Amino acid sequence: MKVAIIYPPLPSDKGVPLLSQNRQFQWFNQPTYIYPVVPALAATMAKRAGHEVAWLDGIASGMTPEQFEEKLTEFRPDVVLMETKTPVVKRHWKYLAELHRKMPEILTVLCGDHVTAMPEETFANSPVDFILTGGDYDFLLLNLLANLAGRKDHAELEPGVYWRQPDGSCASNGPFRLDHDLKTLPWIDRDLTQWTLYAEKNGNYRRTPGTYIMSGRDCWHGRCTFCSWTTLYPTYRTRDPIDVVNEIGELIEKYGVKEIMDDTGSFPVGSFLTTFCEEMIRRGYNKKIRIDCNMRFGKLTEADYRLMRKAGFRFMLFGLESANQATLDKLVKALRVEQIEEGARAAAKAGLDVHVTVMFGYPWEGEEEIRKTICLASKLLRKGYAYTLQVTQVVPYPGTPLFKQLQRDGDLLTEDWDDYDMRRQVMRSGVPEERIKAAIREVYRAFLHPETLIRRLFSTHNPFTDFAFYRRGFLSLLGHLRDFGK
Repeated sequence: MKVAIIYPPLPSDKGVPLLSQNRQFQWFNQPTYIYPVVPALAATMAKRAGHEVAWLDGIASGMTPEQFEEKLTEFRPDVVLMETKTPVVKRHWKYLAELHRKMPEILTVLCGDHVTAMPEETFANSPVDFILTGGDYDFLLLNLLANLAGRKDHAELEPGVYWRQPDGSCASNGPFRLDHDLKTLPWIDRDLTQWTLYAEKNGNYRRTPGTYIMSGRDCWHGRCTFCSWTTLYPTYRTRDPIDVVNEIGELIEKYGVKEIMDDTGSFPVGSFLTTFCEEMIRRGYNKKIRIDCNMRFGKLTEADYRLMRKAGFRFMLFGLESANQATLDKLVKALRVEQIEEGARAAAKAGLDVHVTVMFGYPWEGEEEIRKTICLASKLLRKGYAYTLQVTQVVPYPGTPLFKQLQRDGDLLTEDWDDYDMRRQVMRSGVPEERIKAAIREVYRAFLHPETLIRRLFSTHNPFTDFAFYRRGFLSLLGHLRDFGK
């Protein structure tokens, strides 16, 4: 069968949509692109199974809608797969209607956290043919294609695949199961999936070209009530650490990759981490490449961070979220406020670049709580405990415990999904919306504090690569200030 994995262009005066493999959607004034590992694996597995595959990312490639339509029409697929998210799902419904009108023979498939949480809604509002729920939609796509190619009865589809019945309603063989063995996954076909589209414009990379991998799915904590990916991956699984190192070796030798972001929700710890680090050091890959990853405060010791730094890790992303213990408890972060500064200091002391994520707009937080978070986030930057940070408004995505709680308590201001893009307040808050945006801008301006700038100057080791990184970071900072402007 002919399969196209697509990201249609979404022109908007809001900016560029950060859609692909993203836990929290935003429109960015300064474009950034995340290499979508699971869709790329879906493309790779489909090709290996004998299907003809096209990778069409109209967003990352900067195509106009007309250019994208020409490419898709030229390929003439039997099946198209699209990843969607809450803030653009209505746009995707309209796109599917237009696609079915122009090419009615095409079977359309959607995946992602929004349609996982609410599959029936999308069947009712669009002509979609199939929805793959859960996060293993690479495996489910393979199952669906085998079913379609063999013209089999839908009863043989795996649980988690939804299909349209003759009366327009949807049916499935039950809830998705995360029982696929990640150790059987192939390495991604980077050429097929045009990895260079995502190799430069990404604020995480200090050195380019960079790319993404995933050592596991998704987070070994997996209980944060706001995280959209708890909808996709309620069960945590990992690959074989030696296989991950082998893949890194190919990325170094074949593609000349200089930095890798491992986008597992929390990088595996324990024996996996030890084996991975020791193997990176033994092979000398730690001298050829830098590794970035997601991590949680309160789990690792300074000795763990030192081992990771020796193994080639450079950048580590932590969820700070709030400096208020009551908020951390409500979010089920399983984290004490004091562990934030302790963990950031320990990782920074080991030589790692610490990145923290901060959110404002919780319904139960007022001015005092906001001020505490501003103070902590700004202090981490000024003291050099955090190298970079990202600040956003809280968005309660459908399917998350936070969304269900707010819906139950009547605290949602709107359920118009277009509004769930961080540009406006979608739930009741203890302060006005402008105060939330002002808090976001205030934290970002901590990058320009003299103490922050002086520390950054004295931490510069390679003027050429570091100042290129600083330039990208400054442009990104200006973009974020515009993103959350008045």
